Amino acid sequence: MKQRELVIVGGGPAGMAAALEAHKSGVKDILLLERDQYLGGILNQCVHTGFGVNYFKEILTGPEYADRFIKKIKAVPEIEISLRTFVTALSADKVLTYQKPGKIEKVRARAVIMATGCRERTREMVHIAGTRPAGIFSAGLAQKLINAEGLLPGREVVIVGSGDIGLIMARRFVLEGASVKAVVEIQNKTRGLVRNVVQCIQDFDIPMYFRHKVKKIYGKDRVEKVKIVKVDDAYNEIADSVFEIKCDTLLVSVGLIPENELIESAGVVIDKKTNSPVSEETNKTSLPGVFVCGNSYKVYDLVDSVTKDSELAGRQAGEYLRNK
Repeated sequence: MKQRELVIVGGGPAGMAAALEAHKSGVKDILLLERDQYLGGILNQCVHTGFGVNYFKEILTGPEYADRFIKKIKAVPEIEISLRTFVTALSADKVLTYQKPGKIEKVRARAVIMATGCRERTREMVHIAGTRPAGIFSAGLAQKLINAEGLLPGREVVIVGSGDIGLIMARRFVLEGASVKAVVEIQNKTRGLVRNVVQCIQDFDIPMYFRHKVKKIYGKDRVEKVKIVKVDDAYNEIADSVFEIKCDTLLVSVGLIPENELIESAGVVIDKKTNSPVSEETNKTSLPGVFVCGNSYKVYDLVDSVTKDSELAGRQAGEYLRNK
């Protein structure tokens, strides 16, 4: 079995920042595992601006932000990058099992940094009733289809939830010629950044319905319409407030869940409410030598903050290895 000083899982902004800072801290044997065919993570599909304002003091797109770290990391020979590599298991003694094209391998690490990001909540998690036609997408998947694959998922869109991804995709659909009929938010205020509300919703005159929810989805082969209902402060439906919106696409943007099943299987204590590691210190876990950074530690609003805290994880791993 291969032996490595530090193994980092995830080649997005968190993993790259942690790798570079760990190297600066004296770790000279680093293996970075990334399941995609490119480094950069979710940033590769975020073609809008707004990244790097705090960290680089510049306004960048997601790919531009990622590219700055990709160039840095490829210039460090002590950081080995393994793309198209999917980690399937992590043990308490820091043995990682992963799949690569044509083979399965294992590696034992002295320290591990997990930078696995997060996944989107689904329609089922917010209990939207109705049929199961085509045309229902998570906001992140729709973003990938448009920005990375060049495909327009729909023409008449309703968005459930007002998180940042949903707000940004509302604008993206309009710019691609689609009609965004409504953004429906069950809370009494948006969960997104103010700048996204202004630039993505108000500037495009997109209707927002606060204290409303999608009650039911209709459609056989494709989404045909959704039923909307107003709710009170206790989220109970208000009688006689139901109305319908015709659409062919429903985007679900109702929050993110940190991807931490691997560390949980290794014995790390997980907060069941947030799916994040239970920790009194940023990036630390209950398992010595196993660190978690970026959106897998907690869901951040800004990638600049992800980078800053992930650099801390790299320094923490370096300190752990020096003292072990």
